[in-house]
Amino acid sequence: MNPNPRQNDLLKEVRAQGSVSVEALAEKFGVTLQTVRRDVQRLAEAGLVARFHGGVRIPSSTTENIAYRQRQAMQADGKARIARAIAARIPAGCSLILNLGTTTEAVARALLHHQGLRVITNNLNVATILSDNPDCELVMVGGSVRHRDRGVVGEAAVDFIRQFKVDIGLIGISGIESDGSLRDFDYREVMVARTIVEHSREVWVAADATKFNRPAMAEVARLPQIDTLFTDAPPPEPYAALMADAGVELVVAD
Repeated sequence: MNPNPRQNDLLKEVRAQGSVSVEALAEKFGVTLQTVRRDVQRLAEAGLVARFHGGVRIPSSTTENIAYRQRQAMQADGKARIARAIAARIPAGCSLILNLGTTTEAVARALLHHQGLRVITNNLNVATILSDNPDCELVMVGGSVRHRDRGVVGEAAVDFIRQFKVDIGLIGISGIESDGSLRDFDYREVMVARTIVEHSREVWVAADATKFNRPAMAEVARLPQIDTLFTDAPPPEPYAALMADAGVELVVAD
């Protein structure tokens, strides 16, 4: 499914609230109940939301992510804006680690004309994209390839990353919860992301606005461990205050 703009906005609202009634959605977006129900039906069929009598909520699973092809289509405009904001902050001649995720793949596309970069990645899609930049030294992490999204995970990947200390570690995540935890689904992927956090002088997080209040099983890091968070819309309460208290710079891409 490739959600239309209204459906994307509806999805953001559900992510922000956790659960919301059909009537409240119809009032917020100025459409009929029937329109909201059709949108909810399509989003539910795609596994993006779960319905209950009279309302809709975020899916209850904390163990399984949305399919990779679906994630590629979701929030494409927001991810592109996040990627441009990140690329504008990355200086020529610095070292980076980019991990898994469709947002980091968007960042890779935004870096195609940067000069003098040294990029380490465990994402075969990122490597494929950046291989078209002749002025980027690309280092591919070794390990087990996860076929569904071409991510390289496992102990070998962790051991490989431990050899380095980079200027910027850029990680994508699946969820940010109101306790200040950044979370993901696959524990093998989480172990790699934790290692990136430990071996980066600065830690940047790329997360579109649907990631706020989204539960996932495994903790990657907590807000005080990161330096900057890039997103595509102002986060719901209480996240701005949480990030300010943790000393995290919040960048909302416009």
